[in-house]
Amino acid sequence: MFFKHLRECRDKRFARDEFGGGRFFGHRHGFGGRHGRRFGRIFDHGDLRYVVLQMIAEKPRHGYEVIKAIEEKLGGAYSPSPGVIYPTLTLLEETGYATVSEAEGNKKLYAITDAGKAFLAENSSIVAAILDRISQTHAAHGGGPAPQILRAMENLKVALRLRTSQGALSEEQIRALAAALDEAVHKIENVK
Repeated sequence: MFFKHLRECRDKRFARDEFGGGRFFGHRHGFGGRHGRRFGRIFDHGDLRYVVLQMIAEKPRHGYEVIKAIEEKLGGAYSPSPGVIYPTLTLLEETGYATVSEAEGNKKLYAITDAGKAFLAENSSIVAAILDRISQTHAAHGGGPAPQILRAMENLKVALRLRTSQGALSEEQIRALAAALDEAVHKIENVK
């Protein structure tokens, strides 16, 4: 009986959209400095798909252009990784909401289809709510670091984490990593 009650509560709390994303009811995720952070999750599960579809509805874009457009809309508060954007674009293509209208080499230009436009129109209230949260994030983030700087900082953290997790480093490798970091600090301090 207790577990049935838990399942009912969970089912009431989450409503699933076509992408499998949950809409949280009674909780507002994505904002408000939990654990001292300035922002929590920007998007609930499935929200990014709506944003990407909206981006290509505005104009056909390459995946990199979608990443940059989202960075700009969020004022640097969030920069989606290629590992999130490209699978999302592929999903939108597979669902018939986007098409590759032109391909040059490895670069695909994604455009919205009529089915994608209809889907956005049907879900306009969801899209509007997501875009409103994006505007609020941009306004709250204000004059924070540029998206390029945030991306570079994240890339540095990931590179260090990957390099140091590959096993024990030799003394020479430790010195080389420390010297590279010290050099970066020196260069950053001297930027005018």
